[in-house]
Amino acid sequence: MIQISRRQLITSAMASAALPHAALAKTSTEITWDDLIPSGVSYSEIIAEGTIDEQNDVWLPVYDENATKLNPILNGAYIKIPGYIIPIDLSTEGVTSFVLVPYVGACLHTPPPPANQLVFVTTLKPWPSDNLWDAVWVTGHMEHGIQTTEVAETVYLLKAEEMETYVW
Repeated sequence: MIQISRRQLITSAMASAALPHAALAKTSTEITWDDLIPSGVSYSEIIAEGTIDEQNDVWLPVYDENATKLNPILNGAYIKIPGYIIPIDLSTEGVTSFVLVPYVGACLHTPPPPANQLVFVTTLKPWPSDNLWDAVWVTGHMEHGIQTTEVAETVYLLKAEEMETYVW
């Protein structure tokens, strides 16, 4: 039987508490927007012909069943993805839920991208409202799930644990 003295026990507990948090941190997988599309489906297969509203000078895409197909590898994955914020829940403290989009103006100035090219994000720590036009990195756990908002339908949900400005 191994005996440990009280002093050894306390010393080892203190040493464990002093470990850097970075050593215990989870490592995220950095993904791109192409990774949201399942293997074997090309982006060109997601968008069908669509129509042009000549009066309003707007293209109205028609999405087929490929627009909601999900990458099964991402369900439950801890990921990091860049994008732009379209706020949903905004207060004086900042935004706590938003749609993450792949390019500036998506959903606002153009028709929304396909559902599998949008991510509905929730965060406990509000992102400052004065930084809404910045590109951001969002890190957290990704899940599959349909979310309908006033701007678009999404099929990916991300619980943000960390956000930072995307630096080019």
